[in-house]
Amino acid sequence: MNTLDTLTEYLLQHARTVTCAESCTGGLLAAEFTRTSGSSAWFDMGFVTYSNAAKAQLLGVHEATLAFYGAVSEEVVREMAIGALLAAKADYALSISGIAGPGGGSEEKPVGTVWFGLADKQHIWARQAHFGGSRSEVRAQAVQFALAFLLEKVQESAAA
Repeated sequence: MNTLDTLTEYLLQHARTVTCAESCTGGLLAAEFTRTSGSSAWFDMGFVTYSNAAKAQLLGVHEATLAFYGAVSEEVVREMAIGALLAAKADYALSISGIAGPGGGSEEKPVGTVWFGLADKQHIWARQAHFGGSRSEVRAQAVQFALAFLLEKVQESAAA
């Protein structure tokens, strides 16, 4: 059973819902969620917030956070996840912001740097990963990492 199938099984079994807020993946995570028949039972909506203005307007990310830390940061993905959780009234919200390339990287944040945020009604987690390859490969790897991150936390909460 693949990650998405296992995730779907857990979400259905425990009647939990998910939303997502995506930047560098541009809707690929939502597309992956909806690839599975019956996903409407646990996925209602997602947010593609590619620009800083969209992150602020749709998710309530503070402009000061964006200005100080940059869009590709732990602080921003945490705010994205909280904003999506509240806006969608979901049980889990997963956020992604990164540098898919081939340009846009820096010494501090090279191409392939991606931050992930995950919130439920009691916790907020964040993780950073670095991926190699082309722009499309970085984006695809980010989606798979996000699914595994979400599955891990869904399974932890189900076991608690």
